[in-house]
Amino acid sequence: MDPLQGIAREIRFLDGLARTLWSVRKIDPDSDFLVCDDFEEAVDTFADHTALVFEGERYTYRQLDALANRFAAWADAQGLKAGDNVALLLPNRAEYVPAWVGLTKLGIAAALINNNLTGAALAHCLSISNASHVITDNEGLAATETIRAGLPRVLSYWIIDAEFPTANDRHALDLKSPKLAPERPLRSRRTGLKARDVALYIYTSGTTGMPKAAKITHMRAQLYMRSFAGATKANAEDKIYCVLPLYHATGGLCGVGSALLRGGTLVLRRKFSATHFWGDVIENECTMFVYIGELCRYLVNQDPSPDDRRHQLRLAFGNGLRPEVWEEFQARFNVPRVMEFYGSTEGNVSMFNFDGQPGAIGRVPPYLQRNFAVRLVKFDVETEMPVRGEDGLCQLCGPDEPGEAVGLIKDDARHNYTGYADKAASERKILRDVLEKGDAWFRTGDLMRQDKDGYFYFVDRIGDTFRWKGENVSTTEVAEVISRYPGVDEASVYGVKIDRIDGRAGMAAITPSEEFKIEGLRDYLTRELPSYARPLFIRIAPAIETTGTFKYRKVDLVRDGFDPAKIEQAVYFAQPDEQRYISLTPALYVHIQSGAFKL
Repeated sequence: MDPLQGIAREIRFLDGLARTLWSVRKIDPDSDFLVCDDFEEAVDTFADHTALVFEGERYTYRQLDALANRFAAWADAQGLKAGDNVALLLPNRAEYVPAWVGLTKLGIAAALINNNLTGAALAHCLSISNASHVITDNEGLAATETIRAGLPRVLSYWIIDAEFPTANDRHALDLKSPKLAPERPLRSRRTGLKARDVALYIYTSGTTGMPKAAKITHMRAQLYMRSFAGATKANAEDKIYCVLPLYHATGGLCGVGSALLRGGTLVLRRKFSATHFWGDVIENECTMFVYIGELCRYLVNQDPSPDDRRHQLRLAFGNGLRPEVWEEFQARFNVPRVMEFYGSTEGNVSMFNFDGQPGAIGRVPPYLQRNFAVRLVKFDVETEMPVRGEDGLCQLCGPDEPGEAVGLIKDDARHNYTGYADKAASERKILRDVLEKGDAWFRTGDLMRQDKDGYFYFVDRIGDTFRWKGENVSTTEVAEVISRYPGVDEASVYGVKIDRIDGRAGMAAITPSEEFKIEGLRDYLTRELPSYARPLFIRIAPAIETTGTFKYRKVDLVRDGFDPAKIEQAVYFAQPDEQRYISLTPALYVHIQSGAFKL
């Protein structure tokens, strides 16, 4: 990088950082200015501007506020009060944001339930919500039919657009009823509430087990919403396209905040559709969109279309855009800027890649390192714990050395850690005696590396990295290599246990297209990966199960292992003598488990 490019980079970084920090400067845990006050302030400023577009309907800021006030009136009629919880079991729809905003006007917390859940997972999330009422729709109500008897408490279900008859535990929620006043409840109704009080419960995605309910205080919601309004340079002319679920923070707070705190318009779709994506963006004249996970890969995998570059986008922002997709996505669709960020729903570590360095999840330049309370500590993947020195303290990583990202816990807006509803789960995420005795840091559970220029790069989730042949294998890095092989639409990599062999052998679940050929895969991986990182097993999967935020669920894949009796689709084994992948039969499975091969 020449000196002029370096100067331009620093200007972009410092400009983005200054805007973001300025946006959150007044957030204070002891303030009585809550997230609903932020919303009301925007309503008063942009009253008749279009706030939301959903399925052909347009809503002004004033109309959204009236909807929020009707939800507050409903809660008041049920005798709910500050400190109570209500569960929201809804898909993306116009009432979603007004529902939780209206509840916060009375100090009531909303538990945002993933509307795709069924069975035990849904029962678990409703149970730990501590809610007595559930706001849902017909589909959500149907999903609860088989689990009600197993819930620890009786819940009342309130159905928007009800088609079910009313009963003891289910009622129509008529938002047009004159009994539900559209006027704002008096601000005195939340007297005594502070920004450190809980506004929402947002659930982790449950990639490795049951979801956990993260406590989102008013302060934390404000931090999400205000920081993204600042980082994206959002203004009243912007139209932000959101296809992400509103029950998660990226769409529901980061995307919503960018649109609604600065007078912009949120263009909301019920769910992501790769075939309708660019048509929607063009028709609604969107200037930004918010992405997560594999969304951009799905777009890249679509056939080229004249609509690919007819948009007016100036920015795409989100997290999880993998390096092998980034440059192709940006070049093909002519998106001027991509702003990747890192953050977890429950944690206190956040960072932005303001200058669009492909693959980087954020940056802390060396000259500002002391001003940011995030560090990478050396990590032992076998014990799944940070490495400590003779003094009992953690050891910091050097440039490009992978380690776990941790964030210093302090009682202010940027560094506060509120954890989960489950106190034991919250405590497990705290690492003590890191840089000095008595300090406390939040464990992100993510392995990263930081280069000499301060860019952070994601390496893997703790638990996904495994050891094989005495080496650490990053599932993310191996999956990126496999994804570049012709005919691979998706790849998820994980480790599986083989009897009487130390470590875990690599296995990849692959969703193939028509051009995929297993015959050339072994040679390709031999060229691209060291021997210890090449998957020993390949599983063909028509589709790889993901969460609502497109994260791969590996728990079932790991449980199946490489046993062909548990897997309906084809499984292949990298036969060491033949240097190719061969079909794994039940007899060959027994042979491998017996230790017949030198692996």
